[in-house]
Amino acid sequence: MDTWAQTDWWRRAVRCPRCAASLREIDARPFCSNVTCEYSGSGFPVVEDQPVLIDFAASVFERGMYRGGNGSVFHRDVSRRSISSRLHQLTFGGNQVAQSNCARFIELLKQESERPVVLIIGGGAVGDGADELYADDCLELIGTDVYASPYTLLVADAHRLPFEDGVFDGVWVQAVLEHVLEPASVVNEIHRVLRRRGLVYAETPFMQQVHERGYDFSRFTRSGHRWLFKQFSEICAGRVGGAGVALVWSIRYFARALGAGDKLSRLIALPFFWIRLLDPLTRGRPGSDAASGFFFLGRRTERPLDPHVMPRYYDAQR
Repeated sequence: MDTWAQTDWWRRAVRCPRCAASLREIDARPFCSNVTCEYSGSGFPVVEDQPVLIDFAASVFERGMYRGGNGSVFHRDVSRRSISSRLHQLTFGGNQVAQSNCARFIELLKQESERPVVLIIGGGAVGDGADELYADDCLELIGTDVYASPYTLLVADAHRLPFEDGVFDGVWVQAVLEHVLEPASVVNEIHRVLRRRGLVYAETPFMQQVHERGYDFSRFTRSGHRWLFKQFSEICAGRVGGAGVALVWSIRYFARALGAGDKLSRLIALPFFWIRLLDPLTRGRPGSDAASGFFFLGRRTERPLDPHVMPRYYDAQR
């Protein structure tokens, strides 16, 4: 972690999220260099020595959230060692799909660059199955989230990424797009900050209940997820958690609907962990129609996907 956390690369690439001008005093309290911009006077907050580069006028997040603490409105278990995190792991298992895709993501990055630069959106905690990203010394990681953590270098709203165009070799956005107001706008920003032939890896839920309270907005079918990334050519895509995982989620949230709290509902769902072990038996379109979530690994392209292919895309699912 020290290798990338101490990098100065991001200081040369950051820009004002309002007007895209360069920033001054980035190591103290950042200000926009454009004198006509609001943030040339008010500047940007700093939490835990990390700049908060958010255009608050266009964000669900407010400046007042970043006056103390790390800026999170929720308790965050970035270590994944709390009782709730351990129960979740026991019930739903590890994300072997992400682990395998992470290895391929890194392999493809290294084919294009000797030292790839990767933006991690929603990087306040290490994503399930993403550990290899942080273990590989050949990668330069720029972690961002809407709160500060030991894994982030700056705080940002993905609707307006505070970076120059075309500066990243890859973007990793895992379990994030359901929590943004406008997922398509975020994907447009990902396309903008990626270099030509840059890679994106995304995981997004489909059959999952609300799990981030007032910051949980969207779900996607597999076809919807593909169309969301219409400005990218598909390398591979598929399920992250099948119908069994989705059913265990529903059992837990049924218990919550009956009045069980967070920890009790996790305990109630735990004996049903075995249901997810049936997921490898699910196949094809019926399996995708009932899946818990989906992944997409793709490469930036300059020609968007033709909408006429989408019905055939569904029919081709295996």
